[in-house]
Order: sequence, then structure tokens, then C-alpha cells
Amino acid sequence: MPFERLVRAMDAWAARHPEVPVEIQIGRGSYEPVHAGWVRLMPVDEYRRKVAGARLFVAHAGMGSIITAIEAGKPLLMLPRLRAEGEHNTDHQLATAASIGSRPGLHVAGNAADLQARASVLLADAGTPPAPIARHADPAFTDRIRAFIEAP
Repeated sequence: MPFERLVRAMDAWAARHPEVPVEIQIGRGSYEPVHAGWVRLMPVDEYRRKVAGARLFVAHAGMGSIITAIEAGKPLLMLPRLRAEGEHNTDHQLATAASIGSRPGLHVAGNAADLQARASVLLADAGTPPAPIARHADPAFTDRIRAFIEAP
């Protein structure tokens, strides 16, 4: 489903930050960015390369985006899709964002203005990328799972 709110917000952000390359996959949305590069759909391999080369990945709060960010070790700034805005048929992305949004490298914006502000903060230091997402679970966590599984 189109996500015009995110596309418009990041295009407006790109207008104020011409020094930062911004590329947006807009899908079937009707708004075509003016200040950011864009494509309707990108082949999966190219999409993964773009995320891997990015300093910050901005997306909806879908599990595919979260997994892509984790696999690439890239920080993710999410704006959950809202049913009331016609962006999805449920508000499950709010629950996803609430349950994982406080983890290191995962950031959740409450609205378009917050998305723009957080993008600016996360990219403020051009020499230091935002904190990446850990690709592996904390060993203490996996040790607890292993102990539970192996318990008599």
C-alpha cells in the first residue's frame, strides 16, 4: 500500500538537506518526490545493496524492513503505517514499533515531523554513523535459551 506520509516527509527533509543523498522507493504511491531520488520498485538485490551502503535506513515498521536493517547492520528509523491514514488495514506496526523500538539501532518516529527531526539528529555528525544494529543476540540471552532447552 502507498505510504505517502513517509515519502512526503523524507522528500521535504531532502529539500532542507541537499548535501545528503536520499533515495526513496515509492511503490504505487501517487506522490513523486521532487528533492529526493526515487524509484517505484527496486529489485531485491539492489535494495539490499542500497541499504548496506546507507548511513541510515528510513522505512515503515514492517518486519521485512527490520530484518533488512539487522542483516545489513544499519540503524533503522521507522515510521509505523497507520490504519486511520489508509496506509495499512491494521495498526499492527504500532505494536511492532512499541515492542522493538527501544533496542539499540532501532528508532521510532511518532509522526512525520518527528521522523524529520530524528533523521537530522541521527545524521548530525557526518563523520560518525548512527549506532548500528547488532547482528547477533546477546550471549547471555542465548545462554538462557540454551539452558532452558537443555534443562531436564
